[in-house]
Amino acid sequence: MKNKDFAVFVLTYGRSDRVITYETLIKCGYIGKIYFICSDDDKQLKEYQSLYKDKVIVFSKKDYKGTFDIGDNFNDDRVVVYARNACFDIAKNLGITYFMVLDDDYNRFDYSFKKDLQYNTAHKPIKNINKVFDVLLNFYKETNMKSIAMGQGGDFIGGHQSGLWKKQISRKCMNSFLCSTKRPFQFVSRINEDTTTYTYLGSKGDLFFTTALLRLNQKDTQSNEGGLTDIYLDQGTYVKSFYSVMYMPSSITINTMGIAHRRLHHRVKWNNTVPVILEEKHKK
Repeated sequence: MKNKDFAVFVLTYGRSDRVITYETLIKCGYIGKIYFICSDDDKQLKEYQSLYKDKVIVFSKKDYKGTFDIGDNFNDDRVVVYARNACFDIAKNLGITYFMVLDDDYNRFDYSFKKDLQYNTAHKPIKNINKVFDVLLNFYKETNMKSIAMGQGGDFIGGHQSGLWKKQISRKCMNSFLCSTKRPFQFVSRINEDTTTYTYLGSKGDLFFTTALLRLNQKDTQSNEGGLTDIYLDQGTYVKSFYSVMYMPSSITINTMGIAHRRLHHRVKWNNTVPVILEEKHKK
């Protein structure tokens, strides 16, 4: 990579033998710095350290309790939001300014366009993800955004008619986060923290984006043991989505999604989420 002041942080818990994201990055040609962010309450911590040596960075959730709004008074810490917030301190301690935060269960990184820049319905795997990260980082540096993400499967429902593809860039940020220690922010909400954070901070004027040109694919939620699977199975998708509703009741609602097997999921009403600029004709 041309940008040396950059690293990938893979947030992982209870999956020392199957950090799928790491394997996928290697397949995509990644040669830059990479670290595995683990909490000290992980029962597989020794296995991680045995496999990945000095690439394992250990933090304590206790150090971050009470430092941000968790959204409830429960005591269930089987969540990733602590790791997300710890990443800014970890990057500073490592002397790194820019970092990409990824979950541990991504099995594809793809281009979503063809050579003629038209929408690509077929998977087109990224073979040199170093160049992709360089371009994405250069774009990030030229803006004042807090973070930018790759698109994900649901963003492209409808193909070339999907909302994200038509816009090419959208004011949301989920699953992957390009961040900087120079532009710190705090994730909020015990679960569904990505949606809650980009809407809550977006309502205050902070910029979070997703690009339509890149997409990642995640293993089916709740089918991959470890990570957040246990808490999702215990609490269900209704509770997960309702955290975001509590923070942003004017813009987030609970709806159903899916066809064969419908499940509850959140929906963001974007016009009710972020500040807008009114035309002069509306000025009183």
